[in-house]
Amino acid sequence: MISRFASSDLSRGAKIYSQACASCHGANLEGQPEWRAPGSDGRLPAPPHDETGHTWHHPDRVLTDITMRGTAAVVGGGYESNMPGFADSYTEAELRDVLEWIKTQWPERERTYQAEVTERDRNTP
Repeated sequence: MISRFASSDLSRGAKIYSQACASCHGANLEGQPEWRAPGSDGRLPAPPHDETGHTWHHPDRVLTDITMRGTAAVVGGGYESNMPGFADSYTEAELRDVLEWIKTQWPERERTYQAEVTERDRNTP
């Protein structure tokens, strides 16, 4: 299964995650406490990116869009989020490396499911 990550720079992804993502999503992908309940600002805390969260439910296209533009821009409709977009700080390739590194941290079941979701999304007109 690791072979599908061969074209990614996983060490670069891990480094960027540590620099740009870990402060909110946790050094171990654990997310912020009470991530399912809005905080005092009405916004949801940062979710975990490990198997206990929902990152693995989304196709690559959506995950890339969120990391590039931010959650509020992707969701739209006045939705507010503390998740910024990183397109001004990192290239799409760098952000894809982060996502690929996150995937290597998941158990096989979650990696397989996410790959299937991504494949279905690619094949949807």
